[in-house]
Amino acid sequence: MFSLSTLGTFVAVVLGLMLIPGPAVLLVLTRTVQGGRKTGILTGLGIATGDFIHTLCAAAGLSALLMTSSLAFNAVKLIGAAYLVYLGVRALLEKPSDPTLPKIPAVTPAQAFWQAIPAEVLNPKTALFFLAFLPQFVHPGQGSSFAQFAVLGGVFVVLSVLYTTVLALTIRPLGRLVKRLTWLVRWQGKIIGTIFLSLGLRVALQQR
Repeated sequence: MFSLSTLGTFVAVVLGLMLIPGPAVLLVLTRTVQGGRKTGILTGLGIATGDFIHTLCAAAGLSALLMTSSLAFNAVKLIGAAYLVYLGVRALLEKPSDPTLPKIPAVTPAQAFWQAIPAEVLNPKTALFFLAFLPQFVHPGQGSSFAQFAVLGGVFVVLSVLYTTVLALTIRPLGRLVKRLTWLVRWQGKIIGTIFLSLGLRVALQQR
């Protein structure tokens, strides 16, 4: 279904995005500090569940669009690429963000899981990201588009669960390491911006 290069690129990009502290990562770290490893792990599982729901919605909608019109699907890909370029430019121009953990009320592990799902599902930026990101790796000539979306989303969710679980299990030594890596906080916007710009330009060059 996917070539090794396409799947490898997808995994590399996802890992690159996950390594940079974002709202989901900060939420997992905060919950872990508040309630321990179990709470942190369940928070990550809740976020991954929300991402899986986004994947299914994107897969159903974009697959139906492809069946209706390949021209419309290509237009969506180009719009998505433009959106990624926009995110990349904005990230490059942003000042370094404050890496401190957000202040939120403590909850039980079960509450952390159930609260993380709607927080991720109802985030419009996450929905836009999935609609812009996933189509860049889908090629209609390589099999069922819905299956391709599902596989890519599944890979994203699995990597997300693994990453947030590692964070929850290693937060103390990881915290000491992050304090030493001040350059990562300073340059995170530039790294994310470069990833998004590369994705957008990749599609633009493919269309020519």
